[in-house]
Amino acid sequence: MKNKFFKNKNVFNILFEAASEGIIVVDAGQRIIACNKAAEAMFGYGHGELEAKPLNILIPPKYHANHGQHFNEFMDHSASRQMGHGRDLYGIKKDGTRFPVEAGLNPFEIEGERYVMSLVIDISVRKETQRQIRELNSHLEDKIRIRTNELQESVEELKKLNKNLESEIKRRKAAEKRIKSALQKEKELNELKTKFLSLVSHEFKTPLSGILTSATLIEKYKLEDHQEKREKHLGTIRNKVHYLNNILNDFLSIERLESGNGQYKYSNFSLKRMINEVVYNANVTLKNGQEIQYPREIEDMMLYQDEKILELILSNLLSNSIKYSPEDTTIKFDVDVDDRRIVFEVQDQGMGIPEKDQKHIFERYFRAENAVLNQGTGIGLNISKTHLENLGGNISFTSEENKGTKFRVELPILTP
Repeated sequence: MKNKFFKNKNVFNILFEAASEGIIVVDAGQRIIACNKAAEAMFGYGHGELEAKPLNILIPPKYHANHGQHFNEFMDHSASRQMGHGRDLYGIKKDGTRFPVEAGLNPFEIEGERYVMSLVIDISVRKETQRQIRELNSHLEDKIRIRTNELQESVEELKKLNKNLESEIKRRKAAEKRIKSALQKEKELNELKTKFLSLVSHEFKTPLSGILTSATLIEKYKLEDHQEKREKHLGTIRNKVHYLNNILNDFLSIERLESGNGQYKYSNFSLKRMINEVVYNANVTLKNGQEIQYPREIEDMMLYQDEKILELILSNLLSNSIKYSPEDTTIKFDVDVDDRRIVFEVQDQGMGIPEKDQKHIFERYFRAENAVLNQGTGIGLNISKTHLENLGGNISFTSEENKGTKFRVELPILTP
């Protein structure tokens, strides 16, 4: 039988020894009739040492009982295939060391005699790498759980301090000059950075760095003719403070919704005053040449809703339009009221939302692929949609990439 198999031994040896995988050939009786150097080295045997040995010598003893049956079934229904079908396979070396392998089975027949050639690969390195990846993933999940708990604790502390902090900022704005007020904001923001850096990670790092740089440069511009430069850096500080405040409001709103403390505070308030307040705050963040067109002479009326939540939603939409639109463009902010509902529309000339991303735009933490380089948390639109649905309203949009986006917010007219 062996002579028959080695009929063209030179060609066979060349092919065998050129392969980097281990190659083992067995006959129908599961005897090893040939193997290359790669297989001998893999299993720790010397040259020719495996020939005529039973195949079980390379298989861990615990698998011997079932291997013979599997081999016979394969020979009866033979076709080239991968061994194991999703199970882990192991080989055993001469010294008894067990190691993981992949093996492909290739049946063939020569002059009426049936053989099986197996290509064997030692995957010990791959298995170890997979194990390390699993350990790293587990470690990462633990760290995420810890950071999530820290986030919840920090948000709770921030809620308790928020009222006192707002009162202090207002008092200092009224009592101090413009430059001192801006510097005080920077100081308070640095204190917030110390307390909450682990909470907001890189979303706080960039704006805080800009504030610190501008405040430092302002100290150097002490002459009267430096006023223009001071104004420029004060504008930078105001812009960054506004951005950070929006982030804090977003995180507070998420915590409020997820903790079940999402009760809304309805009250009567002036629609015209609220619109002016939202536009005034948005103007602080405008880029060069940008302008907000809004109904300045709108008929004043009293609206019964949660004023702060409505301000948060409209401020978020204006902030996005400003952020994702280039300089020297116009943002349109329209209001339409009738007996049963009020509609707000915010339209820009910005980068737009890619069509394939539009179905995900209200998902939490999702950001369109053309916006990933811009600062942002990806939670503002999700929060706005959730609040509007809780208030009985809805939000929708139309968008075309590189041409702009229009968001539409609709709320019912309520009575106290």
